[in-house]
Amino acid sequence: MRITLLLLAGLALPGCTPNDITMGGAAKHNYAMQVIDPDPRYAGDAIEGGSGAHATAAMERYRKGTVKEPQTIRITSGLVSGSSGSSTPK
Repeated sequence: MRITLLLLAGLALPGCTPNDITMGGAAKHNYAMQVIDPDPRYAGDAIEGGSGAHATAAMERYRKGTVKEPQTIRITSGLVSGSSGSSTPK
């Protein structure tokens, strides 16, 4: 009987120990590695680079139906397409 009680007490005691303090450390480390800049310099701004005057003017143009058309951007790469060899058989 005594041996049984001692064995049961011995098996129950590890359940009372606190958790390992390093438990979840890998997940916390991975989360911290995904944060680009934890203290950005624009933290107090509503939107970085935003302008209230430009937004107000855009809203007024939208209400009046005089929205500006977006500008077309032309990009040339300098590459010429075509075959590199002759098209006539020899």
